[in-house]
Amino acid sequence: MALQLIKLFVSATTTTDAVPTDTRFFYITTTETAAGATLTIDAASFLQDDGNPATELPALATNNSYYNVYINGVLQMEGITTYTPGATGVGSLAINVPAGGDPIPANTPIVLEIVQFAPSSTTTVTT
Repeated sequence: MALQLIKLFVSATTTTDAVPTDTRFFYITTTETAAGATLTIDAASFLQDDGNPATELPALATNNSYYNVYINGVLQMEGITTYTPGATGVGSLAINVPAGGDPIPANTPIVLEIVQFAPSSTTTVTT
């Protein structure tokens, strides 16, 4: 019998699911926030999706989450907000109203949307 090269045959397949979770918080302004000022909304001032008061703003998972802010139904640019997770007195959303722009009027709806991903992967190896 002649010499032969013997090699392994290995096949692998990986399936990854992103599994997003979307959480929304709602707030209605009570007074006008002037251009150049900052509106800071405490965690307890928000209502949850089910209408109950919020008690905490969730921590954002590194590289697996993001948040959006809508003022009067319009998505806002990233640079004007600061999100701080935590419970009442710690957790908040700060909105810096650009100087020279329009104020945020009283009774304006503000929506904070948080999207977090819980990725999971399964690998099947066949030899």
